[in-house]
Amino acid sequence: MWTAVGLAFPEASWLPVLTQLLSILVIAAAAWLLGALVTFATDLTLGRHRIDVPDNRVARRIRTQALIVRRLAIALIVVIALGAILLTFPAVRAVGASVLASAGIASIVAGLAAQTVLANMFAGLQLAFSDALRVDDVVVVEDEWGRVGEITLSYVVLDLWDDRRLVLPCTYFTTQPFQNWTRRGSELLGSVELDVDWRVSPARMREHLDEVLTRTDLWDGRASVLQVTEATGGLVRIRILVTASDAPTLFDLRCHVREAMVTWMQHTMPDALPVQRVLVTSAGDAHPAPARDASSQPGAGLFTGSAEAEERASAFTNAIPVIRSDEREPVLDRGA
Repeated sequence: MWTAVGLAFPEASWLPVLTQLLSILVIAAAAWLLGALVTFATDLTLGRHRIDVPDNRVARRIRTQALIVRRLAIALIVVIALGAILLTFPAVRAVGASVLASAGIASIVAGLAAQTVLANMFAGLQLAFSDALRVDDVVVVEDEWGRVGEITLSYVVLDLWDDRRLVLPCTYFTTQPFQNWTRRGSELLGSVELDVDWRVSPARMREHLDEVLTRTDLWDGRASVLQVTEATGGLVRIRILVTASDAPTLFDLRCHVREAMVTWMQHTMPDALPVQRVLVTSAGDAHPAPARDASSQPGAGLFTGSAEAEERASAFTNAIPVIRSDEREPVLDRGA
């Protein structure tokens, strides 16, 4: 259209305005085309690396990086397109020289004003390319357990286990510690603890644990351990360790094992259930309290109650012996 109008109306007075309008449309169309190409390329990459498969660690890393690169590329395309559109106006080109002259001061002011925004943007890039956090990772943050649903250039969205959404800035994951349960793999080890009576039989519990695990598909077969970890305070603590393929499966497996062991103990080993022992005695069985020794009475102390104690006290009180006319023995004058 631009070429056809220039050839059909070579000397029209309204041709410069139409030329500028067509220039803006060309810039916008070029930006849309580049954005569509970026979107197509990232969609093609995401389609080849699916995350709905068992072993998806590499796919999750590629998906995270591809989404971050797409957002960054589209943002750069939009900014460059807007700048090119503004430069089509002569007045803007005239102001451009003064803007470039003061670019140093303007960049400092803009950097200070947008410090938080820039910090989150660089933190998002660091998360994407450092492989510390990926989409679909299972993490524990702020005592909340969930999966990483989205990573942007400014925030991270966690899909919590109870369908809530926890939104955190990207700088949180670069400055605060957090738990990543799928950093190298999705397999996990979980524990089940039971407080039982001393009459429990750990050997029989191990046999029943093997039967429970062999009858369920939640256990991945890697490890199963039953140990007595505590035997104090009138109870015995049994700890069971089991493994599963991922965090949700491990949670269900722990609940299944706990319920199975409790039900089995109620029916086959009721003596092992935790109880409280109370010793009941009659009043006649109480032993009389021993008589107190005379030396333990308050009158006999270290510095009072006897002549030796008084002499011992005089060494710490700077007492001066005073001989009175009506007494034959010296008397300690404590007033000094």
